[in-house]
Amino acid sequence: MKRFNLIRGHSPLLISIPHMGTYVPEAMRKGMTEAALKLPDTDWHVDRLYYFAKELGANILMATHSRYVIDLNRPQDDAHLYPGQLKTGLCPVETFTGEEIYRDKEDVPDEIEKLNRVASYWLPYHETLAAELARIKEKHGYALLYDSHSIKSEVPRLFEGRLWDLNLGSSKGTACDPEMAQAALEAASSGSYSAVLDKRFVGGYITRNYGDPANDIHAIQMEQVWGNYMDEEHPYPFREDKAQKLQEVLRPVLKAIIGWAMMVSMLKYISPVFPVFGSLNRKTS
Repeated sequence: MKRFNLIRGHSPLLISIPHMGTYVPEAMRKGMTEAALKLPDTDWHVDRLYYFAKELGANILMATHSRYVIDLNRPQDDAHLYPGQLKTGLCPVETFTGEEIYRDKEDVPDEIEKLNRVASYWLPYHETLAAELARIKEKHGYALLYDSHSIKSEVPRLFEGRLWDLNLGSSKGTACDPEMAQAALEAASSGSYSAVLDKRFVGGYITRNYGDPANDIHAIQMEQVWGNYMDEEHPYPFREDKAQKLQEVLRPVLKAIIGWAMMVSMLKYISPVFPVFGSLNRKTS
């Protein structure tokens, strides 16, 4: 089974979809609970939702294996990303609602099994992600990373109330130029959906680790709620009618990110007398 799928485009944008995978090795499936086998914490249909991005020339990196095998948006040392909040780890043992993933204690991955999963699944994805960003930057002079996620609109165990529809995260201004983040937020707010920046979701490991605006790599995360493009109950069917409406906002978000970078890059070369436009290397606050 392939560890990931990669579609190469011609633009400076790389879309990462680390939680869309649904494949679970048979040996692991045998030890999983009935609740876990429904894969309720998957970022369902995000590849289908962003299928239009290929028309924009986007590069798209997609996970194949379930986040229950390994969470690609967590550091390989399993460090806690959100101190003070409930931890969802590198190799989860509970669903977001608190149900057990494994039937018996002997099925829970030990430290050796975690290391094996890192080597087998985590490293190939991240090595490819890093290589693609380097390739894109070499070609365009900069790279844009859009880490795409989705989640049920209400998960009481993780947060209170209903989430905003579109949740952008820039690691509080450190993973990308603040002007790029604002351009994305303005586009996300242009329709009938609620949109926020750096609220409940500020960006996971991928956004924080790869975003390096000082070196012309700008990363931003998008977490969108399921109900705007699919049904939120198992078997989680895709809703084409809802998705088309949401895509009318997501398309401008991607265009805003690409457009911002192209404008700054162009001004870098044609307006050297204006230092404020001289580089994508903006200092973040």
